Amino acid sequence: MRYLKTYLKKITDRGNVKLAESIAKTAEDIGSQHIRNFSFTSHEIGLLFGNVQSGKTGQMFGIMCKAADLGFPAFILLTTDNVVLQQQTLERVRADMDGFCICGENDSGLFIENSLVKPAIVVLKKNSRMLRLWANVFNSTGFMKGNPLFIVDDEADAASLNTLVNRNGQSSINKYLNSIKNGASSSLYLQVTGTPQAILLQTLASGWHPYFSYYFCPGDSYLGGDFFFPTSGKPACIDYIEIIKKPTRNAVVRHLAVSAQILATGGKVSNCLLHPSVRQAVHQRFAADIIKELNWCAEHINDDFIAELQAHYDSLAPEKSEKLSFNDIHKRTKDLVENNGINVLVMNGKTDVESSEYEKGCNFIIGGNTLGRGVTFPGLQTIYYTRTSKKPQADTMWQHSRMFGYDRDPGMMKILIDEHLYKLFADINSTNNSIIAQIERGIEDVKIYYPIGLNPTRKNVLDNDHVEIISGGTNYYPFNPGNDSIDTISKLLENFSNEEPCYQVNLRFIREILSHIIPSTDFKLAAFQSVIDTILSETPTGQGILIVRRERNVAQGTGALLSSSDWELGGTFFNKVVLTMYQVTGTKGWGGKPLWVPNIKLPHDIMYYDVIEDEADV
Repeated sequence: MRYLKTYLKKITDRGNVKLAESIAKTAEDIGSQHIRNFSFTSHEIGLLFGNVQSGKTGQMFGIMCKAADLGFPAFILLTTDNVVLQQQTLERVRADMDGFCICGENDSGLFIENSLVKPAIVVLKKNSRMLRLWANVFNSTGFMKGNPLFIVDDEADAASLNTLVNRNGQSSINKYLNSIKNGASSSLYLQVTGTPQAILLQTLASGWHPYFSYYFCPGDSYLGGDFFFPTSGKPACIDYIEIIKKPTRNAVVRHLAVSAQILATGGKVSNCLLHPSVRQAVHQRFAADIIKELNWCAEHINDDFIAELQAHYDSLAPEKSEKLSFNDIHKRTKDLVENNGINVLVMNGKTDVESSEYEKGCNFIIGGNTLGRGVTFPGLQTIYYTRTSKKPQADTMWQHSRMFGYDRDPGMMKILIDEHLYKLFADINSTNNSIIAQIERGIEDVKIYYPIGLNPTRKNVLDNDHVEIISGGTNYYPFNPGNDSIDTISKLLENFSNEEPCYQVNLRFIREILSHIIPSTDFKLAAFQSVIDTILSETPTGQGILIVRRERNVAQGTGALLSSSDWELGGTFFNKVVLTMYQVTGTKGWGGKPLWVPNIKLPHDIMYYDVIEDEADV
């Protein structure tokens, strides 16, 4: 049986031709590049990176089918530790994956009986008890001692990594996952996520840094980071809460207008998401505020409400339906408000809300952490986001945003957010685009950077001894450098005069100069070169600043290399890489000989994260 061909036909028969084409490309690319040449004797790990809510489940299924075509007989599909999500995933596997023996968490008997006659897929939550149970099943059957195992870890950055790495321990889930993959004769472990920051900052020695990374593009109708957070300007769908007199009322009336348009033109659902805080008391207060504003709408439906509704109506530009008249919109909103056509739902640890409760009609959903990974809100058109943190994490913020997806009408989206939070999201999107550009260009050592104050991920999964932070705006130079050829560097710099303050040059030229420096251990030359590669991956014609000074009688080890005037000059360039090259005389240290000493400064207010490997692990 040709598993991938069968799966793609099923997708095509459902009318999703474009999706089938995308899945086929991903599966064939990964199949030819990483599965076809698998040795069946090693344990390898890879990363499948896609935008949040961009359809990665179908891509995962396609890769699993391709792996079955290429000889893998056993698969584990991991979900987050959520009973409903695990069941939903299991049901989807059963509906989509023909020809496989599909096992839920309680189907060890079925797995044993099948004896790998059909390729088996076991769908498990990342739960310590469940992983321990199945580790025992795999071990006791002995099937995996002579067979390769393919593990697909959905939201792999969420619970799989070792949270005790800085305590010389190993967290339970990480331990059992290690046991399962290493218990097979060989394994291919595919990490899948829309937020790979924590994964990319793992060391090779940890066993969780990907050997390869693959990014798949979202479909044409996907609204993602570039729609909401473009590189220039604020889109019309974004409103800053600070300049709105009554933001909750604004959100309510706006969503009523949108819901009226959608529901009156044949749409099934229109959702509004409010994400104010992690605190449950705040959720209840916002729910009360929503109800209060809905009551105001009902009380003023034929007077003051009309003016509020008109302002929002004028800004609607539906693309998936023909815009209704204002009278029709008013009539439909009146019907919603007066006939209990609206649900106000609170989702948190105290309240259980089934997905069926927000799959139709007009809904306002308020919550905290439960609004994150794995939860999908159909027809999400309005978002009120005010969640703040003293130490915000990029991956958590991105997963909680929930605004991304395919079934939104772009002409009716509205995000109410404070300006500072919007800037943080824009910075996260910028780094996401940088990660994508680096992966697409085949850069193996992907670099991650964020503004000061924004952390890439939670600190308990990053090895403090191996993850180094390089600060933009800081001058770095090696204490005891060498030159592979001083004449070569001199030749490269011969057209740059001492008398000129500085020159604008291509970053590739700066990188070439640095390639002739032999660094001392205090100067992370490879990290600086990787940062330059990162910038070039986004901007191939990227420019930097070069300052050249000759015959400098600078003493070694005095704490500063640059003169005060050169230090000040370099500091005037906030957004560029600045390389200052000093040709020291060597009369005051430096091995007693002249040589070129580099001083590099990266763009200001940015923190660059670098993974430093032990030499034995590289």
